[in-house]
Amino acid sequence: MTARSPRSPGSARSKATTTTTITAADVRSAALSLPDTTEKLAWGQPTFRVAGKIFASLGDDETAMGVKCPKEDRAELIAAEPEKFFLKEGHDDHYAWMRVRLAALEDAGELAAILADSWRQVAPRRLQAKHPELEGPGEGEG
Repeated sequence: MTARSPRSPGSARSKATTTTTITAADVRSAALSLPDTTEKLAWGQPTFRVAGKIFASLGDDETAMGVKCPKEDRAELIAAEPEKFFLKEGHDDHYAWMRVRLAALEDAGELAAILADSWRQVAPRRLQAKHPELEGPGEGEG
């Protein structure tokens, strides 16, 4: 989702090969597999937190999830894949947040990559340092 995201918005992939259906249970499992993640209901919806900060949530109908995304990256992602990424108008406009349609995800690997990127945006640096396996492309180099 950020410049270091494992899936660049312009990456070519065949929609015809997409056969995996990602569910709310998959989101829950993938989110809770990230270090020090907890689940807590807020506004009647499951939210996933690290160090008390929300990095993902499931929507009311469990067909989409919300994730952290820098405001400056959202327009490019939405323009590149509008069937996958969107904003909930009137709500996400003022936050570093966007929505992802679960049915549009390629596979569990893409789900995991998006959630890990969102997790990295809120996880404390000391916790991230303990989990270099979760670094995005280009991180930790130099």
